[in-house]
Amino acid sequence: MSQHTPIPVGRYHTLRSGLRIHFTEVGAPRADRPSILCLHGGGPGASGYSNFKKNLPYFERCGYHALAPDLPGFGLSDKPDDIDYSSRLHVAAMRELIEALGVHSAIPLGNSLGGSVALEYTLAFPDSVPRLILMAPGGLVDPKTFWGQTEGGRALAAFARERPTDPRAFREVMTLLVRDNATIDDELLAERHPIALLQPSRVFTSVSIQPTWEHLHELQCPVLCFWGSHDRFLPPSQALVLLEKSPRAKVVLSNGAGHWYMLEQPDDFNREVIDFIAGA
Repeated sequence: MSQHTPIPVGRYHTLRSGLRIHFTEVGAPRADRPSILCLHGGGPGASGYSNFKKNLPYFERCGYHALAPDLPGFGLSDKPDDIDYSSRLHVAAMRELIEALGVHSAIPLGNSLGGSVALEYTLAFPDSVPRLILMAPGGLVDPKTFWGQTEGGRALAAFARERPTDPRAFREVMTLLVRDNATIDDELLAERHPIALLQPSRVFTSVSIQPTWEHLHELQCPVLCFWGSHDRFLPPSQALVLLEKSPRAKVVLSNGAGHWYMLEQPDDFNREVIDFIAGA
């Protein structure tokens, strides 16, 4: 880890718009296997590395090329305060990054906001997405119908409005993301809190997603979705919407996780993901 950054510095790519995107990468693209595109959520201080540090080494050991980008406004990517941080912005950024790296086939793997981006990406580029993996994703239900009613949604709105600098206040928001508060250790806080302090409020207040909930029936690829029953941000009941509307969906529901299945139950998550990708 660099002494000047809270997370390890990976690689950078400058988009045609001028935005610079940071990403963590393991393995190398292969013609015989799809790459895995890991898309983090929209919580304060999020980054590709912090969200997927317990998964990327396993994917690499299994022979896969995997990317964990920092979406615009997050991690070590650029964070201008004069743009809208919409899902369209994120999808376009990810598509441009994928093409620049010479990746022709990618499996989006998205959590929360990253799940919304993964859904939108898959619907936009179905021919290059053989499978889709989601973890408590946004985009299954119109957020206007529930977001302000969840404990996590209210806490995130308060954070965006008040922007507390006290590490204790930041820890309180983070603990809402998991079942066991011990998951929010000092290392994780050190990775995320400094980044959160640099994020302009627009990263959170200008968030908008496309109505992918109206197009779930169009998903033709197999879909694997994880959900923790202790999720306080997105209700686990939304998994039923995916099962009802998507023709080829499977849901893994666990009482051992909250909103961060991939960090709370990494061994189970990693095995399920690779089995699914391999078609087992």
